[in-house]
Amino acid sequence: MSLRLMAVHAHPDDESSKGAATMARYAAEGHDVMVVTLTGGERGSILNPAMDRPEVVENIAAVRVGEMAEAARILGVQHRWLGFVDSGLPSGSPTPVLPDGCFARENVEDAVKPLIEVIREFRPHVLITYDENGGYPHPDHIMTHIVSVRAWTEAASDLYPELGDPWEIKKMYYTHGFVRRRLLALDAYYVERGLPSPLAEPLKRWVSTRGDIMERVTTQVECGEFFDARDDALLAHATQIDPNGPFFAVPTDVQRRVWPTEEFELARTRVRTSLPEDDLFAGIEPEDAPGDGSAADDAAEH
Repeated sequence: MSLRLMAVHAHPDDESSKGAATMARYAAEGHDVMVVTLTGGERGSILNPAMDRPEVVENIAAVRVGEMAEAARILGVQHRWLGFVDSGLPSGSPTPVLPDGCFARENVEDAVKPLIEVIREFRPHVLITYDENGGYPHPDHIMTHIVSVRAWTEAASDLYPELGDPWEIKKMYYTHGFVRRRLLALDAYYVERGLPSPLAEPLKRWVSTRGDIMERVTTQVECGEFFDARDDALLAHATQIDPNGPFFAVPTDVQRRVWPTEEFELARTRVRTSLPEDDLFAGIEPEDAPGDGSAADDAAEH
């Protein structure tokens, strides 16, 4: 039985650091998976010193298009650009000013329409996006949340008939890629064996600045078999990902042994399911009748 999954992300590379192994697993199982990238990542800093070269800097938009195409190929997913302009990450003042014409300053009604159109065309059963904090508070991530939640409702409505026939997505999830409890478990693996932990320093920063998002997680998808594909997709984003950086501090065989899942939060559902889940498609059949659109805590059986 083939189902359809859509992941909505702010920038190229977000799809490879948030839920990538899950997408690769479902694609390998024969499901249709599409990544929708809302901006081109034009204002992203070059985070890999090896790529900080004049010819890359001068052509960063085109370079990132090529990186995204390679990451999509590795994960086995379809891909769409929506064409909005990266907002960057302004800093230096308590109230940084976003540049004119950027995604985070778009009118929400204008920003949601292209997403509604691609939803009605692809007709996903499940949509993945960010929570109300954007996963982390980048203005484009927060805007992605706003637009995705609005598209959940409006893609199923009679609004904008010029964008295609209405389509009800069955379930919507927030992806939670940075889980403190996961880092603690991986750190404990090394400590228990008397080995130096590559996570000791990152954990000092993490524990002091972030809560435990696992309290919100409803769904853990087993996908350790696809961690290598996830890492290869990350490395395809060579301007953004340093191969010597923290993403690769723990070998994948250790990750598979200690924490072989990716984490999600069921945010909306139009089908009944039981929590906790181990499958984003739990409760969904292709022939499902339209549901009532109630929130997860109303429609899910605990």
